[in-house]
Amino acid sequence: MWAGLRAGMGWITCGMDLRQLRYFQAVAEELSYARAARRLRVAQPALSRAVKELEEDLGVEVLERSRHFVRLTPAGAVLLQEAGGLLDGWEEGLRRVRRTAAGEEGELRLGYIGPPTQPFLGRLLHEYRARYPLVSLRLEERTPERVWEMVAQGRVAVGLTRPVPSHIALGLRTALLREERLGVALRADHPLAARDSVGWQDLAGEPLVVLARREGASLHDAILAACRGAGFIPRLAHTPSLIGTVLSYAEGGAGLGIVTDSVVPPGSPLRFVALHPPHTVPLVMVWQEDRDAPAVQRFRELLLAWQAAGQLWAPRAGE
Repeated sequence: MWAGLRAGMGWITCGMDLRQLRYFQAVAEELSYARAARRLRVAQPALSRAVKELEEDLGVEVLERSRHFVRLTPAGAVLLQEAGGLLDGWEEGLRRVRRTAAGEEGELRLGYIGPPTQPFLGRLLHEYRARYPLVSLRLEERTPERVWEMVAQGRVAVGLTRPVPSHIALGLRTALLREERLGVALRADHPLAARDSVGWQDLAGEPLVVLARREGASLHDAILAACRGAGFIPRLAHTPSLIGTVLSYAEGGAGLGIVTDSVVPPGSPLRFVALHPPHTVPLVMVWQEDRDAPAVQRFRELLLAWQAAGQLWAPRAGE
């Protein structure tokens, strides 16, 4: 927009300013210095002087004046048309500046991990778009570590992800959204499915399906540490790259999926049974404070307000 304005002002000499154009526009539309002065709430001599300076800058006469009339010259008619577009563009530019400063316009670049955010992200973005329809959205679904890297590099403005090693997170701000409990995703016909909870030691010898470490180090490591804490080395049947594949293996009976409580969707043929003693994996929001645009601030405020009101996660069946 600014480039367009600069290009449109190329025909204006250095001495000309927007005030002169506004004054000329008012006189040209009213065809009266007196009426234009009242409309602009300025003194008539100042108005007359500004129009005269405009003509001197252009080197042409834009208004014919007499004691009985004021009318546009052919050059003045062209100037009125050009000035209208330029002034309208300038006013719209100022409105965009104000909307951007208020977080009502701009861009929100969001990085996120998929399944843990699925219960709320679509609903949250719908509400955000309803409030700030002029903000453009760019979504990037990535692994937890990649989300952190993209925030650190400024490629996304805010991330929804898992914690990562401290050297990756250096200099970034975080807010805890939820501690997600680990549990078993298993078929309803599995002997453990009838229980209200399953002990970690009950998994000894069972084929387990766990997300690959390269895709989620914090989740993978938490699961293996809990198994070791229960006194056994887990038998990893599969370590796929996607949580959806973990669930598919579990549904197919190829193993017990170890997942967080947010990723088994309502209506799934799988049952989620919490593990005991409880182990949790955090879901966090991360951002760079020094790149905190108003549109990003509004998103964070909305997300934290939803969190405080309990709107992020609907209760699971039976809870």
